[in-house]
Amino acid sequence: MQKDSEESRFSELAPIEQPAHEEARPKPVRGMPFGWFWPMASGAAIALVLRIVFSSAPGKPYSAMLGSFVYFVPAVCGAVTVYMAERVERRSWGYYIWAPWVATSLFVGGTLLVFIEGLICAIVIVPLFATMGSVGGLAMGIVCRITNWPKQAVYSFAMLPLVLGAIEPQLPNPDRYSDTSRSLFIAAPPERVWHELNAAYDIRPSEVGDAWAYRIGVPMPVSGVTVDTPEGRVRQVQWQKNVHFEEVITEWQPDRLLKWRFRFSPDSFPAGALDDHVMIGGQYFDLRDATYTLTPRDGGTELRVAVSWRMSTSFNWYADRVMHLMLADASQNILRFYKARSEAAVTAAVAEAQ
Repeated sequence: MQKDSEESRFSELAPIEQPAHEEARPKPVRGMPFGWFWPMASGAAIALVLRIVFSSAPGKPYSAMLGSFVYFVPAVCGAVTVYMAERVERRSWGYYIWAPWVATSLFVGGTLLVFIEGLICAIVIVPLFATMGSVGGLAMGIVCRITNWPKQAVYSFAMLPLVLGAIEPQLPNPDRYSDTSRSLFIAAPPERVWHELNAAYDIRPSEVGDAWAYRIGVPMPVSGVTVDTPEGRVRQVQWQKNVHFEEVITEWQPDRLLKWRFRFSPDSFPAGALDDHVMIGGQYFDLRDATYTLTPRDGGTELRVAVSWRMSTSFNWYADRVMHLMLADASQNILRFYKARSEAAVTAAVAEAQ
């Protein structure tokens, strides 16, 4: 009995053996300042390096407008974030989703800080990047939970955009043609509205600045004036930042209908006026035409504008929706501008007559 009692005491002092799966689980690393932040910073850093790689001209390998960049680089950002976090301790499924959002936001912010991305593209791409980051994070989370080769997997994720970025330019981008229209009642006769359409001088930022596109960095219009040229009527347009282009009038029915097609020249958009890899009239995006229809109504005029454009990317489903939102908002904004000017002119004429 004495011997059994001694063996029982010694057994209590012996180390407790853990199941094999518990030993395989990563051990928490404590004490690192801002330890929660480093996995996300690591994902953002890897993505920023890949963005520097994807700095080629439009149509070339490793352009930032390739689907291999837009889809897979944020996915790599999310995958690296989760991989680094899992090296410290097991994370939740929710972490696999939200942590890549933070990492991709840091990545986009980094591109702005080093001046390799413009504010316009940075803002409109964040939702897609966040989604793809979560896809990459979830994929890496699954790998970490059910396999023993997360390191090999994260290397494979990182190589995927590099391989596809060299191949994708050899494939044609699909063209997608879209349009939007808006209308607004103006308490002014058609001839007054017609005059404002063809003689929009000295446009002030306060008159058009509410449009979402202008708030995120698109230059605001300064003037739009129709002139007679040897080739016919042309509307000459000036924007801020020395942007200039022409609108060649294709249909002209005074007080009724005005239609033009947009014409851009190589110097229409000076460097820095827009994000350089998404120029209007370029390989990926083009404004096609605009039509203004004036319909007499009791007490004024209904003014309707319709704008059409072309998108040519491997992510048209997303880019076209963004463009639709921006141009629909801009169209409504410009209608309000013509309404304000036309009604102000009528009010001034009445006051002068009295």
